[in-house]
Amino acid sequence: MSDLATLGRETATDQTVAYFSMEIALEEKIPTYSGGLGLLAGDTLRSAADLAIPLVAVSLVHRRGYFRQRLDPAGNQTEEPASWVVGDLLKEADVRTSVEIEQRNVAAKPIPVMLRRVIIRRASSGPSNMTDS
Repeated sequence: MSDLATLGRETATDQTVAYFSMEIALEEKIPTYSGGLGLLAGDTLRSAADLAIPLVAVSLVHRRGYFRQRLDPAGNQTEEPASWVVGDLLKEADVRTSVEIEQRNVAAKPIPVMLRRVIIRRASSGPSNMTDS
């Protein structure tokens, strides 16, 4: 029977887990999450890294779309855009892949991010990466 300290090490050479999430909170300055589920995904990946579980996570890089929520003194929610420049914090790979979605080819570039020992692959699919069929 395993204890938590050896959980990931027993399977380190057997298989690698693929973890897919639409949003992962890795750092506050990388706004690719909107709340609790993104925070949970980030915590899950940090735990996997701490336990040396062989894992590759796949997510998306949102250049626009997420926003920061705040409550004003009256308790009303306000939103502010969460703008950021991907290249300032992450480095896109020099390769591309594409997938057909609704009869259109959508190109994506992987952006590998290393979190302790866990590799996180994010896909960038902004307008500069899209092509029509």
